[in-house]
Amino acid sequence: MAMRTEKISLANAQPPFFVGIDLGGTNIKLGVVDDLGRTLSRLSIPTQAERGPEDASKRMGAAVLRAIAEAGLTPAKVVYAGLGSPGTMDIPAGKLLKPVNLKGWDDFPLRDKVSEYCGLPVAFTNDANAAAYGEYWVGTGKDFHSLVLFTLGTGIGCGIIVGDLAIEGENSHGAECGHIIIDCSPNARLCGCGRRGHLEAYASATAVIKRTREALDSGRQSSLRRLLDEGRALTPKLLAAEAEQGDKLSLEIIADTARYLAVGIVSLMHTIDPSGVLLGGAMTFGGKDSALGQQFLGWIREEVRRLAFPIPAERTVVDFAGLGGDAGYIGAGGIARLAYRKS
Repeated sequence: MAMRTEKISLANAQPPFFVGIDLGGTNIKLGVVDDLGRTLSRLSIPTQAERGPEDASKRMGAAVLRAIAEAGLTPAKVVYAGLGSPGTMDIPAGKLLKPVNLKGWDDFPLRDKVSEYCGLPVAFTNDANAAAYGEYWVGTGKDFHSLVLFTLGTGIGCGIIVGDLAIEGENSHGAECGHIIIDCSPNARLCGCGRRGHLEAYASATAVIKRTREALDSGRQSSLRRLLDEGRALTPKLLAAEAEQGDKLSLEIIADTARYLAVGIVSLMHTIDPSGVLLGGAMTFGGKDSALGQQFLGWIREEVRRLAFPIPAERTVVDFAGLGGDAGYIGAGGIARLAYRKS
């Protein structure tokens, strides 16, 4: 797992100051960052989505003020807040449309409500673009001019940053790269969005579990079978543990996941030619700190080299993201900084 970013003291911080808010389906992470993207304070509160968006906006506003106080600042010293939210959304209007993970929050003016409750102007963006901006600003991508970040979890999120610009698109649907089509056959796998052949239907945690179950149901031998019979839940973490013990099926599923991801990555390389492509989220099979994670990354790089044009294949960095769960609030703070500089 990525290390948590270290906090700095107010005495060592460089103004102006910003608050970043990372709204998730389960938790809301917040942090105060300085002009160089360094964290002064951070906290997490439960989303409690079932209580509705008005209640959450009110609690976000209160949490912003708490984070500011914990940083040793007064609200007057903080110039802007940024809010990264799951979609779908109308970014210019500051509204959620029909967010899948936030049932009942449809058509809610989230940006303006949070602004009202915290007393700061608020910049609004997609949560994956916020995380991508965090990696671009102070994470693994800090030396890049442009990057793509894939967040691998229940679904596949994606953010694209090109030269300080988050690619949000004309209809606030930019960078939905989990829904790149990697299989156009009529019987392609069905994605959670209801359409067929998308990357997410092949390489998300949901897809990994589904593909593993199909293989077991077809009679494939695996040490997973005994564990499932004992009542263990089938998760990517269990798959990784068995792969590390040499289970052939688990290794094969992870290798196939790497291959599917590489197809999506190369599509992005051939579209925007980024400096680097980063992989983050909960499903990196141990990430950079594990032999299996490094093998997973190696398989992706190998397939990328095989599929991509020679020059990008040689030059594009493919690596793990570095900020872990802090990327969202740091990047939201960075998006706030951009908005402040334009204001």
